[in-house]
Amino acid sequence: MVTRVTSDADLVAAAASGDHSAYATLVRLHADAVYAHALRFFGDVPTAEDATQEVFLKVFRSLGSFDGRARLSTWLYRVTRNVCLDMVRAGKRTPLPLDPVDLEPLSQADFSDDVAFAGALEVAIATLPPEEREALGAVGLFGLTYAEASGTLGIPEGTVKSRVFRARRALTHILRMAEGGDHDGLPQSG
Repeated sequence: MVTRVTSDADLVAAAASGDHSAYATLVRLHADAVYAHALRFFGDVPTAEDATQEVFLKVFRSLGSFDGRARLSTWLYRVTRNVCLDMVRAGKRTPLPLDPVDLEPLSQADFSDDVAFAGALEVAIATLPPEEREALGAVGLFGLTYAEASGTLGIPEGTVKSRVFRARRALTHILRMAEGGDHDGLPQSG
């Protein structure tokens, strides 16, 4: 008999009781967000893949401890963040450098505007200070509310809001500069 599970809570309950199909569905639904966070944290595809795999191993082992008081995305964000930090603490990996000079330039290959913008956005995000990148990832990538991000990051809600604001403002500035504007966002004169 096939049952249709529609909510994260139902999927977690089914997976915790041994339904491997429900667990696979959870992974499919949330793997992109987990991978994107790890990639932004480390800036390295193989390391992000390792972190994503580690996150879902921890999630699988801990499904029974998920109490449902927070949304699953909040819990997954916390697990992802902790796995990334644990990898750094263990000396296995290093986070993305903050110096934009150390970052590889965007390829000049013939890509669509959307792909080029996505690449420019990823490079711009990588230049943000870690605390702003983390707050932006929690709110923008995992969809946490400011209150949920506050609880997860262990900082006041107002601090989350200001970090997300600063990150968005910096991204706007960086992307305008990449398009040939000056620091006011206006095109540069010849």
